Amino acid sequence: MDADGLIFACAMTVEERIARRLGPTSLVGLAVSNGVPAGERLVSFGIAGALRADLPIGTVIDATRVVDESGAVLWEGGPLGVAPARTGTILGADRIVDDPSERARLQAETGADAVDMESATLARSGRLVGCIRAISDTPTSRLAGLARAVTLRGTPDYLGLLRGFVREPVETARAALNARRALKALEAVA
Repeated sequence: MDADGLIFACAMTVEERIARRLGPTSLVGLAVSNGVPAGERLVSFGIAGALRADLPIGTVIDATRVVDESGAVLWEGGPLGVAPARTGTILGADRIVDDPSERARLQAETGADAVDMESATLARSGRLVGCIRAISDTPTSRLAGLARAVTLRGTPDYLGLLRGFVREPVETARAALNARRALKALEAVA
């Protein structure tokens, strides 16, 4: 992958720390709440939830397409050439999709492989040139309380994480371990 001239747009600070190894970054926050960064060529970089059961935790997707919830193509292009990675389609949602039945419905309706909250907005900017996402949760492994561990701005929310552990300790602990594996996969790419 030639990272020259690319800006890696990340939802969370933990993703941004990894992406800095590749080049300039921008912390866009969850659902790009911090705004679309300046720059001509943007790469959506971070973790995503699998919509297909055959994508294990830690699988890296070098997307060739981004779709919205209706299945409309927002961006399409060649892969960035990340190794090791699989090509695939990312569904850009405006919320965390953590319900297994909703994930199954979205996969059936859009054909997408994974879901995130940033790629659609970045694609709509007209400046997206790629999307690198590592799978952090599968259709049957929920984020549970981990979904509360980050603020909209992309910074850690330790109180939210604590509340998540109190409400759903086993699922949240499992999700945290899975997220760690996904971040390790991103580190391997970087």
